[in-house]
Amino acid sequence: MASSGWELAVNESGVLKGHEGAVLAVRFNGDGNYCLTCGKDRTLRLWNPHRGIHIKTYKSHGREVRDVHVTTDNAKLVSCGGDRQLFYWDVSSGRVIRKFRGHDSEVNSVKFNEYNAVVVSAGYDRSVRAFDCRSQSTEPIQIIDTFQDSVMSVHLTKTEIIAGCVDGTVRTFDIRMGRELVDQLGHPVNCISLSNDANCVLASCLDSTLRLLDRSTGELLQEYKGHKCKSYKMDCCLTNTDAHVVSGSEDGFIYFWDLVDASIVSSFRAHSSVVTSVSYHPKDVCMLTSSVDGTIKVWRK
Repeated sequence: MASSGWELAVNESGVLKGHEGAVLAVRFNGDGNYCLTCGKDRTLRLWNPHRGIHIKTYKSHGREVRDVHVTTDNAKLVSCGGDRQLFYWDVSSGRVIRKFRGHDSEVNSVKFNEYNAVVVSAGYDRSVRAFDCRSQSTEPIQIIDTFQDSVMSVHLTKTEIIAGCVDGTVRTFDIRMGRELVDQLGHPVNCISLSNDANCVLASCLDSTLRLLDRSTGELLQEYKGHKCKSYKMDCCLTNTDAHVVSGSEDGFIYFWDLVDASIVSSFRAHSSVVTSVSYHPKDVCMLTSSVDGTIKVWRK
């Protein structure tokens, strides 16, 4: 692992420009060949980040777009944001196939399940909602409303929905068993991500601390500090080897920590304002970051 320790994407290799105003999320697609971005300007954009090419813009949202996810076959997108709806898109035509309704307030996070048949969203209305992409209905097929505050982030495994909430919890819902597990972190959670082996949950909390939890036991394995995270929703993730933890910071910095001992192995100024999102390539040493400064940056080793 020591050799891979310095195989980090810390050198800027490109800038993607086109959004007007803050870029709120950047996401690699499943194979890492393309990426999607969304932001305050109410648009989604599809890019080839490796060649610095803007491919397509998707416009239909009436308010800022906060999150986007693409299916494993790259044929469909789902997006969410301030207008309370989920937009289900055809990638190639740019057409909105359906608008899913049901949230009473802004929607913060959205994901497809692995079969691309169900979309799960998390919102300010203290709920997580699931929608069936195959039916013509725009209404949710399931609502989980046991949260005490805004739900900021949602992830899916084959059998579970995992959500991070401002009430200081990470909640895991076993869809098959109809069972809920609650891990109390004691500080508002604004983002969660899964390790690549799916054994751990990384939670970004608004006390400028990232917390790593064992997914089966809920045990707190490690804490990562040094960045600033007090008021913004900021993504965190693990590198594709699971050897390092990555997060943005409200001062425009990016931090890399050693997963095991939580030491900062690299930190550098990436943007002129808050880093909203980080996305690590599934295979290569390559990372994307986005910022309130309106840019998306590509990083390599």
